[in-house]
Amino acid sequence: MDSKRREINLPPPILEGHMSLEEAIQKRRSIRSFKSEPLPLEAISQILWAGQGISDKRKGFRTAPSAGAMFPCYLYAFTQEGVFKYIPTEHKLVEWLPDDRRRALAAASLRQMFIEEAPLVIVITSEISKTMTRYGLRAPRYVYMEIGHIGQNIQLQAVALGLASVCVGAFEDGEVKRLLALPPQEDPFYIIPVGKQG
Repeated sequence: MDSKRREINLPPPILEGHMSLEEAIQKRRSIRSFKSEPLPLEAISQILWAGQGISDKRKGFRTAPSAGAMFPCYLYAFTQEGVFKYIPTEHKLVEWLPDDRRRALAAASLRQMFIEEAPLVIVITSEISKTMTRYGLRAPRYVYMEIGHIGQNIQLQAVALGLASVCVGAFEDGEVKRLLALPPQEDPFYIIPVGKQG
């Protein structure tokens, strides 16, 4: 990765919130209308940590379970400032693409233009071949489970922060992969817009 790319050190996650897990589960809904105002860095930090952050520094375990602790999934954050890759081990963002690609992402998602409205859009990608080295042909099912765990964590954290979100699975795979400039072995699986409800 280009050493000149901008890095953003994220604030540490808050480990005690004001909303119970039960309340967050009860309030979670799929919302497709967002206010455009940017989210504070603290909220972005918390949401990314909930999805893929380190929850056990000694063992390197993360907030979402992963078969064999292979961790084949990655989070990309689309904002008005560009596209950033989340680096869980350092809890930071690294600039992946310098321009705002939310409109193009919405167009590639069968023109679901509410994606463009959201101030934060998370794309979950995965390198299934990484898990196949250990689990062979069963790897895809394990990775799909992991993606689901990550998506639910993100949505519940959004609710706990008073934010709205929705999981999007309808998009043109090749176009999103091209838009994100992903390496050949990595593919997009989930798109999650997050923001204040519009």
